Amino acid sequence: MLKEQLLEDLKNAMKEKDEIRKNAVQMVRAAILQVEKDNGISLQDDKIIEIIAKEVKKRKDSIEDYKKGERQDLVSQIETEIEILSKYLPKQLSKEEIKKIVEEVIKEVEATSIKDMGKVMKVAKEKIGASADGKSINEVVKELLS
Repeated sequence: MLKEQLLEDLKNAMKEKDEIRKNAVQMVRAAILQVEKDNGISLQDDKIIEIIAKEVKKRKDSIEDYKKGERQDLVSQIETEIEILSKYLPKQLSKEEIKKIVEEVIKEVEATSIKDMGKVMKVAKEKIGASADGKSINEVVKELLS
């Protein structure tokens, strides 16, 4: 269903001559097709959401470089792409919501110190999925295990 939505949004962006939206959606569709061809499968919505989340993360990571290079035009474009792609992702959890889930995970895996961070991160990422980025989860885990 998400694939169809992306295709429909791509068509609309082309009709409306919205280059930024068209490019953002095309990049995601290309990433989805690549994974499908590489693995010989047809992806379900949950895997498509993971791909979209990775695309958003790539863009967030690149913003800092563009800011350092004083390329405000590219920063604006990337921020717009992030905004467009975020609409396909589930609602992002707040820090407090992440903290509650991570606290449950810490009890579940019986983590006691920062040495258990790997176990906690693995389970927390599985539970939270694309509702929060890894960096946010990591910060909360460090805070709670320290």
